[in-house]
Amino acid sequence: MGLMDNMKAKLGPAKDKVSDLARQHGDKVQHGIDKAAKAVDQRTKGKYSDKIQAGTGKAKEAMDRLAHKGGPEAAPHDPMTPTRPTHPEGPPPAS
Repeated sequence: MGLMDNMKAKLGPAKDKVSDLARQHGDKVQHGIDKAAKAVDQRTKGKYSDKIQAGTGKAKEAMDRLAHKGGPEAAPHDPMTPTRPTHPEGPPPAS
């Protein structure tokens, strides 16, 4: 058994646990991501807003992937939940 196989075998249960937690508490985590992004944006006085928005969007997408990776028992995506962060001064920049 190689090193990668050994690591995968040991991390398998942890990955399942993280997916379960992401499904159960995804809304709280996404709220925390938004709150952190807003605080950083305020402290940098908007200088890095585009980069903060991009990072926030990627973090939320990663959370969604973790939460929905479980298969058919995973919670369906709510189409009313934005997948990209919105900026208080206007729409997000085009990617």
